[in-house]
Amino acid sequence: MIEIPRLSTVEYEILNLLRAREMYGLEMVKESSRLKRGTVYVTLERMTDKGYVTSREAERLPHESGMARRIYAISGLGRKALAASNAATDAFKSWGVA
Repeated sequence: MIEIPRLSTVEYEILNLLRAREMYGLEMVKESSRLKRGTVYVTLERMTDKGYVTSREAERLPHESGMARRIYAISGLGRKALAASNAATDAFKSWGVA
């Protein structure tokens, strides 16, 4: 049996933002009215575990200190999950359900 991906509102928002370009977590918070600083990184970690996003450490300039920032990108599976979610929403709308 095929498991249909179920995206939370926050997961959907993150995937939608990452469709266009890679982003830092705080960039996503700034770009969205729904995402909050306290939940975005927990959600990104969960989405990485699910295979919906990938991340890499950003290059640091010699004068930068502190923890390295991570850049997030949507994965192929994430694109499929987003497309499936959009298709389901469109189907419900066409039936007058949503």
